[in-house]
Amino acid sequence: MSHMVLSVTSVNKSFGDVVILRGVSLSLAPGEVVALTGESGSGKSTLLHMIAGLEPVDEGEIIIDGSNLAGMRDSASAALRREKIGIVFQQFNLIPSLTVAQNLTFQARLSGKTADAAALAASLGLTDHLDKYPEQLSGGQQQRVAIGRAIAASPKLILADEPTGNLDEQTGDHVFDLLLSAARDQNAALLIVTHSTRLAARADRRKHLSRGQFQ
Repeated sequence: MSHMVLSVTSVNKSFGDVVILRGVSLSLAPGEVVALTGESGSGKSTLLHMIAGLEPVDEGEIIIDGSNLAGMRDSASAALRREKIGIVFQQFNLIPSLTVAQNLTFQARLSGKTADAAALAASLGLTDHLDKYPEQLSGGQQQRVAIGRAIAASPKLILADEPTGNLDEQTGDHVFDLLLSAARDQNAALLIVTHSTRLAARADRRKHLSRGQFQ
């Protein structure tokens, strides 16, 4: 059996009296692409945030590349996130005061690694925009920078939360293509939340959340 980059086992999560996730289990191997679908409020983003160590688990365990998030201090969780996880959100979350080149290498610098901004830009079709600032880019270009930033440190796991949600279909397809190729080039596991059944069909597997459980 191959080493799993991500193992989620019997995870429960509630906010007050509202149960968000109940007994959710999921695993991803290196290079595997899994699409997470479900109606709004089904717990998709909450699950992603817990995997990223941004939200604590009530019960169950989440193990990323051999490290158990349960009981992990915030500083250790942040270090794991920097070194092992790349995150792409629906909102681009770029740093407005940094150029494209600086945004691309920001995550890698945080994790103490070096990244080649020019090579990243070339792979993302951003070569002509390295000296520009986020406000000078289109939405699709900004999301490509966000993908570049997420993969710059060669993460083991890429988490993408509705990365095409703010984009038109054609641009969204291109962004999805870039995410898939980036994950496969680096043999990283990719867990992508999407409302698009068309895009989800292109993943290796699809997991559908409904009322806090996989259907």
